[in-house]
Amino acid sequence: MKLLRFGPKGAEKPGLMDADGVIRDLSGVLPDLTSAQLAAGAIARLSDVDPSRLPVVEQPVRYAPVVADIGKLICVGLNYSDHAAESGMAVPAEPVLFTKATSSIIGCNDPVVLPRGSVKSDWEVELGVVIGKRARYVDEANALDYVAGYCVVNDLSEREYQLERGGQWDKGKGCDTFGPVGPWLVTTDEVPDPQNLDMWLEVNGKRYQTGNTRTMVFTVAHLVSYISRFMTLQPGDVISTGTPPGVGLGQKPDPVYLEPGDRMKLGIEGLGEQEQTVHAWNEALIDG
Repeated sequence: MKLLRFGPKGAEKPGLMDADGVIRDLSGVLPDLTSAQLAAGAIARLSDVDPSRLPVVEQPVRYAPVVADIGKLICVGLNYSDHAAESGMAVPAEPVLFTKATSSIIGCNDPVVLPRGSVKSDWEVELGVVIGKRARYVDEANALDYVAGYCVVNDLSEREYQLERGGQWDKGKGCDTFGPVGPWLVTTDEVPDPQNLDMWLEVNGKRYQTGNTRTMVFTVAHLVSYISRFMTLQPGDVISTGTPPGVGLGQKPDPVYLEPGDRMKLGIEGLGEQEQTVHAWNEALIDG
């Protein structure tokens, strides 16, 4: 299934996309797609729903984040060896973990607003892993059993804040609007192998990133197992699994960074596409 949430901020409803690409309203079946609903087995219950009996949603719609109350957005740094090389960093012996603030999370096509004074904001297309049940010290062999589905994430990054302002990466990763998630949560039955998905990103029509999840240093199963050793993963948490090469920081001879008016378009095979317009600092766009 392709599950989604649609509608204006504060009035989102759950939905699904049927086999013909038509959005169907699920609000008569469940109130919203939340962490509690995932924990209570919502995906299994929805497998018995006949999409043709659900109301059709007229498009266009705003796609909201795929889970209403994402509790943690945990990211993995340098998880593609060629991206580590372009960043001038070594391939890590263990996964590098950081978090993005939940205030960074937005719908997949919502405006991206540069923080005040930003001069080095960058893009990163990534595979997102949505946790479906509580995971604590899980074995790698069983780790994918704890996954509800997959989605697209744009792990936007302010490189000056991240790399030149001291401390950890979080300050350059958690800026408001720097975590577009969606458009869909694609359930695991439609993604038999998360390690063989093509992914790409364009800025202003120019292709910068072209990759495949098979070149990850650490697989999805390894990451779920590894992270569960350090923190309990809860239903609705999202793991963003790293990016292939082609980020702005790595462009030669000079880095390329986002500017107001730029348009990003990105996608992952079978998981849909995102498209965002970049704006200068504008608090109304963030809150609206």
